[in-house]
Amino acid sequence: MYSAWLNTRRSTNLEKLHFIIGHGIIRKELRDEIFCHLCKQLSNNPSKASFARGWILLSLCVGCFPPSERFVNYLRSFIREGPAGYAPYCEGRLMRTFKNGSRTQPPSWLELQATKTKKPVLLTVTLMDETMKTVQSDSATTSEEICQQIADNVGLSDTFGFSLYITLYDKVLSLGSEGEHIMDAISQCEQYAKEQGTPEKSAPWRLFYRKEVFTPWHNPANDPVATNLIYHQVAKGVKFGEYRCNSETDLAIIAAQQHYIEYGAYIEPNVLRKVIANYIPNQFIQSNDAALTKWEHLITKAFEASQSIQSKIEPLRCKEDIVIFAKIKWPMMFSRFFEAIKLKGDSINKDIVIIAINWTGIYIVDQSEHILLEMSYPEVTYVAYSEDKDYENIGRVTIKTIQQEEFVFQSVEASEMSSLIIYLIDGLKRRSVYVIAQSDSQGYSDAASFLQYKKGDLITLLQEFNGETLMNATWGHGLCNGKEGLFPTEQVYILPTLSLPPTSVLEVFKKGNINNDKKVTSQYNTLQRKRMYTLEKYAKEHFRENFDIQATISKQSTITSAKKSVLGDLWAHTREPLRLPLLNKLLDDEKICKVAVATFFAILKYMGDMPSPKPRSTTEYTDEIFMPALKDPILRDEIYCQIMKQLTNNRIQLSEERGWELMWLVTGVFACGQTLMKELVEFLKTRPHPIAKDCLKRVFKIQKGGARMYAPYVVEVEAIQHRSMQIYHKVYFPDDTDEAFEVDSSTKAKDLCEQITGRLSLKNSDGFSLFVKIIDKVFSVPDNYYFFDFIHELVEWMKQTRPARVTGGQLQMNYQIFFMKKLWINTLPGKDKNADEIFYFPQELPKYLRGYHKTSKQDLVDLAALIYRARFGDDQALLPQIPQMLDEFIPPDMLKIMSNSQWKSAISAAHLKHGVMSESEAKEQFLKKIYQYPTFGTAFFEVKQTSDPTYPEMVVIGINRQGVSVIHPQTRDVMVTYPFSQLSNWSSGNTFFHMTMGSFMRGTKILCETSLGYKMDDLISSYIAVLRQSIKQRTRN
Repeated sequence: MYSAWLNTRRSTNLEKLHFIIGHGIIRKELRDEIFCHLCKQLSNNPSKASFARGWILLSLCVGCFPPSERFVNYLRSFIREGPAGYAPYCEGRLMRTFKNGSRTQPPSWLELQATKTKKPVLLTVTLMDETMKTVQSDSATTSEEICQQIADNVGLSDTFGFSLYITLYDKVLSLGSEGEHIMDAISQCEQYAKEQGTPEKSAPWRLFYRKEVFTPWHNPANDPVATNLIYHQVAKGVKFGEYRCNSETDLAIIAAQQHYIEYGAYIEPNVLRKVIANYIPNQFIQSNDAALTKWEHLITKAFEASQSIQSKIEPLRCKEDIVIFAKIKWPMMFSRFFEAIKLKGDSINKDIVIIAINWTGIYIVDQSEHILLEMSYPEVTYVAYSEDKDYENIGRVTIKTIQQEEFVFQSVEASEMSSLIIYLIDGLKRRSVYVIAQSDSQGYSDAASFLQYKKGDLITLLQEFNGETLMNATWGHGLCNGKEGLFPTEQVYILPTLSLPPTSVLEVFKKGNINNDKKVTSQYNTLQRKRMYTLEKYAKEHFRENFDIQATISKQSTITSAKKSVLGDLWAHTREPLRLPLLNKLLDDEKICKVAVATFFAILKYMGDMPSPKPRSTTEYTDEIFMPALKDPILRDEIYCQIMKQLTNNRIQLSEERGWELMWLVTGVFACGQTLMKELVEFLKTRPHPIAKDCLKRVFKIQKGGARMYAPYVVEVEAIQHRSMQIYHKVYFPDDTDEAFEVDSSTKAKDLCEQITGRLSLKNSDGFSLFVKIIDKVFSVPDNYYFFDFIHELVEWMKQTRPARVTGGQLQMNYQIFFMKKLWINTLPGKDKNADEIFYFPQELPKYLRGYHKTSKQDLVDLAALIYRARFGDDQALLPQIPQMLDEFIPPDMLKIMSNSQWKSAISAAHLKHGVMSESEAKEQFLKKIYQYPTFGTAFFEVKQTSDPTYPEMVVIGINRQGVSVIHPQTRDVMVTYPFSQLSNWSSGNTFFHMTMGSFMRGTKILCETSLGYKMDDLISSYIAVLRQSIKQRTRN
């Protein structure tokens, strides 16, 4: 056959291409061989014409099928070394082929011409409103890409169901809106045209963009662009007989609405007679004038009877009405059709079938267009796609129904078919308010707020619940048999329907034995579950006996107890509240028992296992769970056991996810006892959940560092709820810069200080501290405090001291974290350049400018010049403006010792003396000069003293490494300095600070009125603590 084809007739270039590339498409094993042939013929080819044709052929080949994985790198390397014109072009085509898959047809004539010029193929697509759009394409372009280009061009947002169609003569083919290759369809059209005697280049194919299928929830008001296109499609379809009306009235109403849309609210007989042919199919009006007159009368009558037209509604509303009419009237005409072979399904008596999918359901049709079987979406319980092992590019779709029937279809479009059915069913389920009970209601039967139902009962969702919200909840609220209440979501099956399901469907559910193949919400398979460690063995030794506590509490609970005769394992998940703690060791203390039961109730509420109101704050439930165990350590093992219990055999995915949030939080707050720790480690090690590994690290860290003081702070709770296990906190520095640092539940202040010191490349962290600014106060964070504990404590304290004017809800306290020099020990300017630049200069400059240091006139000039250089460098342009900026260089109380012009002259002269000096060097020189003063590194506090009449009423208290000094507010003279060794007592309050030197009876007392007493108290305590520590170290050495 091959020799006859090659030797007995002349073939065109296109036929040769089809021969070569067709073999590569059909036979995968030949593809590398074809590429090797081409590479061979292109290597050292002396003929320019042959060389050019070879690269065209290679370009066409890589646009239709890719090489094997084994050969791809060699081919890529060969292409990259090719001619400049074709190398990038070929590689681009190869990448596109890998992305969109192999072709099923050889190249078209159109592609060959485009490849010769290396330009994209321009295609014209006709829209239903008769506009035409030109789109770019290549060998790999799919219908999805073309549809997206058009949608973007016309501003179409509701794109679902719009597809690309190709027509040739009287044939129409849907290309869908997914992975169908456009050039495959064009190639087929060219080959068919050739068979009819038309050259490939003259094949009269056309592309159209049309609405193919509706969703059940389609709302024409959502997208006016889509509605306009569908309206024009329906109008044309009615005119040319594609969509047929059963009654003359329907046809007249559509025509009347069209006339209103085009010509407005008044109908002119003359105009109507001229345009009636645009609305009514020819067969109804071409017979005689009487027929034309009849239709004029029918349309006029419909026009005058239409309430929409008479009320002069917006024309777009009329278009929406026509779209809704078309959707309801012609569901089969708006269907996606798939050719298939039936492999399984006894109720279908044909093997070769067409499957029609539309908004009403799935229809199995034979080739004579007779409906063999109809399935509404509520009847479908299972849809799955699988690849056919026997045939390439062919798949299988399995459909199961509530009637226990199973159908298997084989199709080249199986993947697209299953995707469409699943999309429609999933969309219906998300919007549905109808669910079916899969079992009798159980548990909570003694509570009026819970719904009572039998297996197969229909429940209608209430309170803004729908299928989508139900999928993300553990409890739903609905109406059943005339009563409303709560029900567990895992006990119901969501029906894919927007309207009340028919009685026939409900009856099938009532009979039971429905195999709905509901997705198991648990994310683990059986093998994984078998490997998971549980508390079963630990429970035998340490848990109480599992008996029904209600039977011993009340005689009235006999019925309830009988219903709960089969008790679950104490170590496994439950939705029932506990009546007693899990651990035996707690049973002797009634108060502890009540607290343990309450924490488990809070766990049920947090995980969604118990219906509960929305928490008033993010941390309401977590505070209830963890705070009791922080106050009383005996409860800590109980909390761990309760959380592990709720994470064991929990088949409700949302509940389990929230349980892991609690596990993550508890492992950052406190550890459990050594005996339970072994169980916890095994429990976490055998869990494949991504959070488990992090929990293991956290519990070891908190065990080493000790328990926290407070329950998780709101930032921690929100972080894990958003699955952000890394928390970054912004830290501000004195030089107006900031950086984000990672903090976790077990981060202490000293840990963060060391992290910052390392990041900023500081020599050491001596004397540095974290500060929290909240409202108008700044607090230093003690080194050994857990970071989040201090924030928690501070916020709670601020809430108590400043009651907020809020009712309910959570009071938000905004705060900022600063890192600054607190204790000026081991501080020598010039020793640590980064510390000078970031901390010492920006912290000391404001103190100097407030006039706290006693300085000479020359020092004032020199320091002003250094400040100028630190800000503006060598720029002398601003020197004349010094008089306007004097308060930025000179303390305010010193400005009057010279005139403005004298200051300018003196500072300018000092600036010129610096010679070559950078901004950083200027800052260092400033610090070295300030360092000479005894008040360097001092924290200053302006206070009102009431203890010593020889001192002014207002004095400045200075605290530094030397001790506590009393400074004259005007002269800046240090009147007295008390070393820390002389301080015997000090105290502070909201409005005062008291300090005693020497013995309590004979010592000197300083009583001050100030709102900064808390800062003075903290500074003195911190300096003394450092001094004591250094004395201890010297003693050891």
